[in-house]
Amino acid sequence: MKDLLRTSTSLVEGIENILNLQAKIESDASNKYLAMAAWLDRNGYAHTASYLYKQAEEEREHFLKIFKFITDMGGIAVTPSVPEVQQEFASFREVFEIALQNEIAVTQAINRVIAKCRAENDYATEDFMMWYVAEQREEEKNARRALELFELINGNEADGKFQLDLQISKIG
Repeated sequence: MKDLLRTSTSLVEGIENILNLQAKIESDASNKYLAMAAWLDRNGYAHTASYLYKQAEEEREHFLKIFKFITDMGGIAVTPSVPEVQQEFASFREVFEIALQNEIAVTQAINRVIAKCRAENDYATEDFMMWYVAEQREEEKNARRALELFELINGNEADGKFQLDLQISKIG
């Protein structure tokens, strides 16, 4: 059946594979944000937890968008497995240090998809992925802003942590 479907799609197998990998990366990002939000909730940072619950949902939407694109193009979308994710964090700040590193990794993965599209002359998929390029600029900016707030607001004092919890929830 896969060979029959392959003749009905403009997606070359390499593009389909890298899109499925990107879908998995987006799904994993959602799970990581969910774990971060739960940790924040457990540690009293309710406002920031709400912000990261929204981030988790947004990443899930990014995953579904790619998943649906693959099927719309006649490809075979692979439901990703759910890996273990970090559940505990050393500090409030560490959550956002990890979030920024994760966003940078997602940006790099998107760049690899676009490079593959260009190598295969797949302009339709490249055009689709350009939305993710713009989205990642925003995601990285927001993650950096959260870390900037740690510098601007003294995160070591109780009042500072309270202010951080309020201010981070207002990003984006």
